[in-house]
Amino acid sequence: MKMKVEGNQLIIADVDAYHYNIIKSWNAFKYNRQCHWLEGAITAELLNRLAKMVELPAPIEATRKRLNDIQAAVDRERLREDPKPLYNYPIKKDCKLFKHQIRGANMALLTFGLIPLEKEEKVYGKFTKDEQR
Repeated sequence: MKMKVEGNQLIIADVDAYHYNIIKSWNAFKYNRQCHWLEGAITAELLNRLAKMVELPAPIEATRKRLNDIQAAVDRERLREDPKPLYNYPIKKDCKLFKHQIRGANMALLTFGLIPLEKEEKVYGKFTKDEQR
């Protein structure tokens, strides 16, 4: 099985019948008849499923790890009792953001990659193993 990334699409070629039926059952890929391969959008869930089936190439495994790290950071932010802003948000000087607003803004910045994950560590410090999950 061969895999490559083109933009935000994952392309899988030379798939045997066993793996083809499993992958096709996920309804995440379309078969390209002209090129004879499967195409689908890259998602963390999809890459995690593929990683359980076969060993992923190094660049695709790096993408999977990055997506899982982002998802873990967003989950940590969602469950945080007292969130701190990861960015100096442009609001009036006399106004304060509510906790749910800080949480939502932080999660959006982390999801869209506008703030690196290292910034979260600087604000909150190192995470324990329980917090990283």
